Amino acid sequence: MNRTRHDGPLIVGAGLAGLSAALEAARAGAKVLVVTPEPLLNACSSAWAQGGMAAALTAVDSAELHAQDTEAAGAGLVEGAAARALTGAGRATVEWLAALGAPFDREADGGFVVSLEAAHSVPRVARVGGDGAGRAILSAVVAAVRAEKLIEVWDDARLKALTQDADGRVVGAVVARGPTGKRIEISATAVVLATGGAGGLFAATTTPSALKGEGLALAARAGAEILDPEFVQFHPTAIDVGLDPAPLATEALRGEGARLIDGEGRFLLGEADDADLKPRDVVARAVHAARMDGRGAYLDARAAIGEAFPHEFPAVFAACMRSGLDPRVSPIPVMAACHYHMGGIAADADGRTSLAGLFAVGECAATGVHGANRLASNSLLEAAAFGRRAGTAAAAETGGGRPLPTVLSPDLPDEALAELRAAMTAQAGVVRTAEGLSGLIALIDRLEAAHGTAAALLAARLIVQAALDRRESRGGHYRADCPETAGAADHTRVRMPRPAALEAAE
Repeated sequence: MNRTRHDGPLIVGAGLAGLSAALEAARAGAKVLVVTPEPLLNACSSAWAQGGMAAALTAVDSAELHAQDTEAAGAGLVEGAAARALTGAGRATVEWLAALGAPFDREADGGFVVSLEAAHSVPRVARVGGDGAGRAILSAVVAAVRAEKLIEVWDDARLKALTQDADGRVVGAVVARGPTGKRIEISATAVVLATGGAGGLFAATTTPSALKGEGLALAARAGAEILDPEFVQFHPTAIDVGLDPAPLATEALRGEGARLIDGEGRFLLGEADDADLKPRDVVARAVHAARMDGRGAYLDARAAIGEAFPHEFPAVFAACMRSGLDPRVSPIPVMAACHYHMGGIAADADGRTSLAGLFAVGECAATGVHGANRLASNSLLEAAAFGRRAGTAAAAETGGGRPLPTVLSPDLPDEALAELRAAMTAQAGVVRTAEGLSGLIALIDRLEAAHGTAAALLAARLIVQAALDRRESRGGHYRADCPETAGAADHTRVRMPRPAALEAAE
């Protein structure tokens, strides 16, 4: 194995969270190395986000109201201080991105155009080109990263393990680089994990299928605390045209008046004008139930959007047309699909985890702002706002001791991964039961026995075991056999045993 020393923070992942951290670390004077398995703008959820970035940007809104909505959506598990740190940074974050060149839609007076999405009290989602926010915002950040001399990017390197010194401090990582998968051990003053979510563990997902929770798993294996891994958000309006991953029909369509109907044209959630703007878990279960009952589920935007579709929502329109659907004249078939992982590596607003030297930002982190059910469009805000804070904090780290030997995880063969993904969607999806989750644990045991402890299997086990242990329904976690919500809202906290190398070093 080759070894290299980097005198600065190592950032793993190149979505909005990772690149925001990189820019701020460089601004603080640090030399930054970013490693990612794909070229910038590829294989990260940030570039796929359609709705936009939630922030209090109008006279009828405030950071406090935004925080209240965030807490209400999170079903009792949002940490209030974290939510207020997030929403308080909303305007500054949007303006920072705009200054980098993110082309947010503007009013005639220069103010930001904002959309209404589910569970928001007022319109507050800053958007780009109707439904192109993620890619446009990330493109501006990528341009800034490429222009920064203190940032080096390896866009052909996949994380294989974290390295630690004898005190347990994270002092670097092992990556597999290039087409040959050459192993390189990188020593760094700090490691910032920005590895994204776990949608690739599910057969039905709206996120890049390459994202399988491996950052989460490798942090857990190093001994980091994992928070609330059972809470997975399922988006109710993934476009059901047999694609992997599934194209997304943004929630902003429902904000503009599109309605969810069954195959007979009946409303899925009732006739009230705002019936389809309930929290995502409620809407996802309604869509799932209609499909399971054989009634089908469709998003009808013919009256609300109609002929304006091509220029108001160009990404959704293009996805439909590529699949032979014209949403101006036909309802869009939809399904609930894995969209966001609320749980993750326990971290504070600066990205600090329970392990010295290790930071986590973006979807792989659990900072307490999403609780059991993420408020729509808070994810891009968290990625940029807390990513910036993590970059500043990581730049101040000075590193630790010599890295101890570490064990690398095997990859899961494609056939085994396909079996896991199908079972995760069926048994750990929108509706869960003890029987289905127990069967999933047995499947993971069998796959580990056959293929070793792959990171994807560990990530799946963390989600499934916590879902089995949580004998209630709350937010994105719904147990058909435990449909009631418990009186007390308790977090799930998981800590794996210390790595063997650390035990041997003591």
